[in-house]
Amino acid sequence: MRRMLLLTMLALLLATTASGQDVSKQNERKRQIEEEISFIDNQLKSIAGKQKATTEQLTLIRKRVTNRQTLIRDLDQKIAIVNDEMTTKQREINRLQKELDTLKIYYEKLIYNTYKNRDTRVWFMYLLSSESVGQGYRRFSYLKSLAGEVNTQADKMREKQEELQAEREKLAMIKAQAQVAKAEREEEYRKLVAEEKQSQEDMKRLARSEKQYRNELAAKRKEIARLDQEIRSLLKATVSAKNKKDQTKVDVALSGQFALNKGKLPWPVKQGVVSERFGVHNHPVYKNLKLPDNPGISFSTTKGADVFCVFDGEVRKVFFMPGYSQCVLVQHGEYFTLYCKLSKISVKNGQKVKTGEKLGSLEIDGNTSSLHFQLWKGTDKQDPEKWLRK
Repeated sequence: MRRMLLLTMLALLLATTASGQDVSKQNERKRQIEEEISFIDNQLKSIAGKQKATTEQLTLIRKRVTNRQTLIRDLDQKIAIVNDEMTTKQREINRLQKELDTLKIYYEKLIYNTYKNRDTRVWFMYLLSSESVGQGYRRFSYLKSLAGEVNTQADKMREKQEELQAEREKLAMIKAQAQVAKAEREEEYRKLVAEEKQSQEDMKRLARSEKQYRNELAAKRKEIARLDQEIRSLLKATVSAKNKKDQTKVDVALSGQFALNKGKLPWPVKQGVVSERFGVHNHPVYKNLKLPDNPGISFSTTKGADVFCVFDGEVRKVFFMPGYSQCVLVQHGEYFTLYCKLSKISVKNGQKVKTGEKLGSLEIDGNTSSLHFQLWKGTDKQDPEKWLRK
């Protein structure tokens, strides 16, 4: 029994700890999503006056809608958990109330019996009529314990009443939490409906400009092809030069460290949201139109934001590319990272750079800026989102 009790207590402790950690994670997740929604709101305000910003606006609005849907799902889960807690707590209250009612009935009987035998002469006659000393002692012990039992039962009733009151207060707190969560959900849903409506309006507006957008898309494909060709030639030259020499221990160690940090690398900008993802995607409005194969990702960020190196390495090349402005290529052993759309460069070719070191700042487009970022392993392009922290 003792072992079972210890195991039960341990299980309850672990469950409580896990529950606390889950709540902490949920709160942190909620905070991060709300921060990103706030950032997207600011970006949308900043690009409102830009020409040809409708596609970027739609991407940000859809990202905001997705975040809002995530918040609502999390709130639904929270409400379901709180409802379960209320049900469990109500059952506990019902159980305590039954125990208290039973104690009251027993206590009433004790009081009644004590009242009937309140005359001390009756007690003495009961003791004196004993047939032996042993029987007299047992009767004396019984009368003594009867008074003690009355006090004990009174104490138990007080304890149960206090426990019941505490549980009712906890239930009231849980109900208050449920009300807050439901109010939050209603507010998030109201915002979601408005944002989805805005998304639909932007889609209709874009649908009227398909011909113009197709022409712009053709020019964009040429820009991507030129950049891709430039990067591949740089990477091939670098890899070829390395193959002619024995790879140094530093290169091997650095490469291994980089590979071990998949999913942990810091973002190249302090604040931003991914506006263009890696690979091939359909246009958000023209479903029969595929967007150019994106060799990296793009960040929508603050006006003139600084750009930082994501890992220790060496600046391999600083160059200019039409459509992408100034670019910085950094080598990390057999891995490479590329940072484009910079207006000011803070590093030079051959310079050693550290994680988090500033590479430059972005060119300004209206009231915002955007960074194009790529990651390569040798001559094989990688999805940067899989390497960066969530």
